[in-house]
Amino acid sequence: MSKQDKINNFDPNALGDANNNIYGLPFTTDEAEVVVLPVPWEVTVSYSAGTALGPQAIFNASFQVDLFDPKIADAWKIGLAMETIPDDIASKSESLRRKSEAYIALLEEGETSETNSTMKDIQNAVNAECVKLNLWVKNKSFSYINKNKIVALLGGDHSTPLGLIQALAEKHNSFAILQIDAHADLREAYEGFEFSHASIMYNAIKIPQVSRLVQVGIRDYCEFEYDLIKKSGGRIVTFFDRDIKRKQYEGTTWATICNEVIAQLPNDIYLSFDIDGLDPKLCPNTGTPVAGGFEFEQVLMLIEKIVDSGRKIIAFDINEVAPGGDEWDANVGARLLYRIANMVAKSNGKASLM
Repeated sequence: MSKQDKINNFDPNALGDANNNIYGLPFTTDEAEVVVLPVPWEVTVSYSAGTALGPQAIFNASFQVDLFDPKIADAWKIGLAMETIPDDIASKSESLRRKSEAYIALLEEGETSETNSTMKDIQNAVNAECVKLNLWVKNKSFSYINKNKIVALLGGDHSTPLGLIQALAEKHNSFAILQIDAHADLREAYEGFEFSHASIMYNAIKIPQVSRLVQVGIRDYCEFEYDLIKKSGGRIVTFFDRDIKRKQYEGTTWATICNEVIAQLPNDIYLSFDIDGLDPKLCPNTGTPVAGGFEFEQVLMLIEKIVDSGRKIIAFDINEVAPGGDEWDANVGARLLYRIANMVAKSNGKASLM
């Protein structure tokens, strides 16, 4: 059956069919304009685990999401499909996570990898496997980018999209990263792990094609990260959560702040969304929740205004969704993924506004 035949025979108002792909949509990754790449990896998580379960939880929750999007005409027809969750990546993550937990426990007791051979072995093993993971993500992403697909990476912890960013750097001479996050993620080899979730943006800005990093909602960071921002010569522009809140308390509208953010962005943008950028009431089980943050529609308004400005979001990720005892975090993550995917498709000329 062709994609058009599937569209003709699909009822977007019906109950989500669990035999279909994500959101109950009938499309394959070959037919989809937006391909979701799940990466169930959380090897270096330093507080609470669970993000490796995020892709499956979001997939499961997606069947409860209504497919009507008030911003995008016939959004479901764009074609959204998720790759099969790689069991080998999940298994490797679980085994390495146990080792890194032992390493971190020793670190907290005052041991170091310079004097403890067991810690050094774990550190080397984790760093080596993270290199392999980055290459796997890069190659997977590149295969879809070469087919003119939009890649939406679904973590896992926030270390997972580095390979996607590397793949984009081979296709684009210059682009900015828009990071929505509670954390700056600019630590250098955090806890000895070069590819830590806390180092993703430190590693990303090593890529020459990343012209600028614009961070929004940051509210947890160390002095090293703060100094790196201040000494970046404007390459890193950070809209701290406290400054955003105080402007709003003094009467500045969110629309005005969105325009200030957009003014810092070039035409081509990679969107990196750590779920803990939201108010933790929306993601209470995420790995490292921090008080403060955004409302659901607040972030979507920013993304919509970026798209309305004519800028292009070339790819995106959503990370750090960790299911708890219920489906709340996954429910929020699934709804974010759908709305953002539709807007990103619009920015690439693959959808129309209502």
